[in-house]
Amino acid sequence: MQQKNSGRVVSIDIGHLSPKNAALAMRFMKDLVAGLDKVEDYGHCVSIFGSARTKASSKYYKAAYQLGQALAKAGQIVVTGGGPGIMEAANKGAFQAGGRTLGLRIYLPDEQQVNKYVTDFVSFRYFFARKVMLAFAAKSYVFFPGGIGTLDEITEILTLIQTKKIAPAPVVLFGRNYWKYFSRFLIDQMVVKYKTVDPEICKIFYITDNINEVINITNMADKIGVEHSAKEYLEQLLRK
Repeated sequence: MQQKNSGRVVSIDIGHLSPKNAALAMRFMKDLVAGLDKVEDYGHCVSIFGSARTKASSKYYKAAYQLGQALAKAGQIVVTGGGPGIMEAANKGAFQAGGRTLGLRIYLPDEQQVNKYVTDFVSFRYFFARKVMLAFAAKSYVFFPGGIGTLDEITEILTLIQTKKIAPAPVVLFGRNYWKYFSRFLIDQMVVKYKTVDPEICKIFYITDNINEVINITNMADKIGVEHSAKEYLEQLLRK
């Protein structure tokens, strides 16, 4: 199997694999190459996560829409999973403000469609490849209330930052009443009681109900570069 990258041909030996596993490796590579080919064309991105089930009447939908608008006006690109709910809200806000929005769609049995507010998209067969792109593309990460998929995504981002697999970046959790239970479990059970998590992980994310804080944090991260946690960016803003 050969992949061409920036004029170089990279060879990967899969000849020792069974035909079944060789075909699987090719499908993995197809997803990853398609995703990287798409996201490397984008800069100044904010990845926004949240439930596909969130209704347009929800306060969280409205907040995600407001965030998308503000990011677009600041020249940033909104990246989502490209589906309905929170993803649609963020894409819609950015789209209606004249911004660019990227949807990273996953193929599902019920054929989740890309929402009509993305200006560009790429489709994935595998969740892991899609998560790589959601992490790779962004300078900031914003999590609205979501389900198991959102929990999977936030724990992966926290792990990648804590283990220094990706650069430090703002991780903002919007919705105190929702995320306080996640925070309590992480701190009370995993950090304090069972000591299965490094206490430093609690410094990586920031929980808020103030959408203006989210906007300020993401805009500041875009301007001065990815170096700090969301809380550190907010403290810098408050000192001004």
